[in-house]
Amino acid sequence: MATETRFITDLGLLFLAALGGGLLAQAVHQPLIVGYILAGVLIGPFTPGPTLSDPHTFQLFADVGVVLLMFSIGVEFSVEELLRVRKVALAGAPVGIALIVLLTIPVGKLLGWTLVQSLLAGAAVSVASTMVLLKFLLERGELATLYGRVVVGITLAEDLAVVAMTVLIPALASPGEGRVAAFGRALLQAVVLLGPLLWLARRAVPRLLARVARSRNMELFLLVALSIAIGTAALTAGLGLSIALGAFLAGLVISESEFAHEALARVLPVRDIFVAIFFVSIGTLIRPASLLAELPAVVALVLLVMGGKFAVWAVVIRGAGYPGATARNAALGLTQIGEFSYILAGVARDHGLLTATIYDAVLATSLVTILINALIFRRTPRWVQRLVRGKETVSPPAAAAAAPEVQVTICGFGRVGREVADALDAFHIPYAVVDLDPEATRLARARGADAVFGDAGKETILRHAGADRARLAVVAIPEFDAARRCVTALRAIRPDLPILVRVHQHRHHAELSEIGATEVVQPEIEAALTIVRHSLDLLGVDHRLARRYMEGARAHWPEAMRSEGASGEPLQAMEIAVRDPALEGQSIEQAHIRERSGAAIVSITRTDGREIVNPRSDERLRAGDRLLVIGTREQLDALRHICGEDGEPYFPG
Repeated sequence: MATETRFITDLGLLFLAALGGGLLAQAVHQPLIVGYILAGVLIGPFTPGPTLSDPHTFQLFADVGVVLLMFSIGVEFSVEELLRVRKVALAGAPVGIALIVLLTIPVGKLLGWTLVQSLLAGAAVSVASTMVLLKFLLERGELATLYGRVVVGITLAEDLAVVAMTVLIPALASPGEGRVAAFGRALLQAVVLLGPLLWLARRAVPRLLARVARSRNMELFLLVALSIAIGTAALTAGLGLSIALGAFLAGLVISESEFAHEALARVLPVRDIFVAIFFVSIGTLIRPASLLAELPAVVALVLLVMGGKFAVWAVVIRGAGYPGATARNAALGLTQIGEFSYILAGVARDHGLLTATIYDAVLATSLVTILINALIFRRTPRWVQRLVRGKETVSPPAAAAAAPEVQVTICGFGRVGREVADALDAFHIPYAVVDLDPEATRLARARGADAVFGDAGKETILRHAGADRARLAVVAIPEFDAARRCVTALRAIRPDLPILVRVHQHRHHAELSEIGATEVVQPEIEAALTIVRHSLDLLGVDHRLARRYMEGARAHWPEAMRSEGASGEPLQAMEIAVRDPALEGQSIEQAHIRERSGAAIVSITRTDGREIVNPRSDERLRAGDRLLVIGTREQLDALRHICGEDGEPYFPG
């Protein structure tokens, strides 16, 4: 019982430290990683104050954090992004990593390190923190710039390099003459054992995810994603390979399925918790006293990262044919190290290849370089802007054209969502669909639209669907709670985004408006008023009296006023003649009368005097037809333009 109580106490202290460190980092506008590590130092056994009774107890939690971190990297890994900048990513990145490792050898010699220690320290400092770098780019709004794409491509290549190095580092622990053979065995073992596993996983995992997705049980979906991540990591560990390798490969398998975005969105909150524990536990292992003793090593590594990496990446990127400004901006962003450096240094330390002092020096270097990088890259002082000024718009031949703009994000692709899509298709307006029904997303893709399987209440999913750059969002989700979460997430992404929402119950109208919905439509009200209008038409009620009644009825339903016009403009009746020859033989549906003008056709009078009241959508138009229509002045003007006729308002007596 005492052991359990101590564990719970330690766990509470760890979470409080993580929270305090995170809040402090947020307050001073620094990466959360820095706050987590400093919090770990404060509750570690090497500093005064509250202390974890056994920091090594939480190493298992830290390992889970590594697994989930590598899994999410695998899910987000984009071969397309890599190929867009393939020259610098596939050819230049390995050269850059190798040069940085080689630069570490003379530094290590001056510090009295062995060749193996120098190589491993160089490997650890050669890779930048993907988490920190992407956060900086997103905050600056420069992820889609040319240098942003270059940085993303290089970090993707570094991710692959980390996976490879975690497999090969243990081979360095073999005796000198057997290292080459150990390298060969490690590579052969990875190929022989993981090849069939990946082949099987690519066939089995998408089917399993599809089966769970059809159940729409998201708790089970999360459990399946975590089982795949941790299970694959455990399997590779059992085969004598790295858990990081297994987790990355598991994410890579899922990334090829249509369920990747939802899997990532479900795993991210869990990952963030364990990653926070990972960084705090890293901090508990740092010995501040030994850092002072190793100050020359820390200073040397910081200079290597800030100066050496900048020079290497600037030369490599410039050599790949990119403009000088792009090379300097990208190189500036890569002058820091982070989570992967901890992983690589930790693997080397666990195999007795790095001493504790060198490991601590690598951790201290990470803290310092992230802080410096935040100052000179995240905010880019004016003197840096002047230094890197250049034609950033110049693209090398390898750069791909930008993806087509998504103008509308449709959340929910049921009957209402498909009707909205029909109208957008009629006007060739690009849109993306978000739905938790795999059949709905497949239907959207069959129509040529972008479709994302996932919960529209999550910002990650909505960003993948282009909501951050859309001109309009339509929330056609029937469940109120899901619609509310979706509106909240959309408003968090874009405060200025117009959001149209459907709602079934009047009591929910005000709540959706308060949380940011631009317009709330209640189908039952629209249906009732439409039925009333058609009933009065069919009963022969005078159109002027019917119109006045409709205006009075709508006054009781403010949310229905938008269907009359943006400012509640009263409806008018008008008779319009069909003059445009292009409409000859087209049905009302084919001509998209309602979609293009917003006006409603009440009746059609043929040239022979025959009248068709309340025509169906498949009724075909003929030259000379007189259309009795209802709409706002703007809608009627639009329909006159479509029909090629300038009519005057006409009210039958």
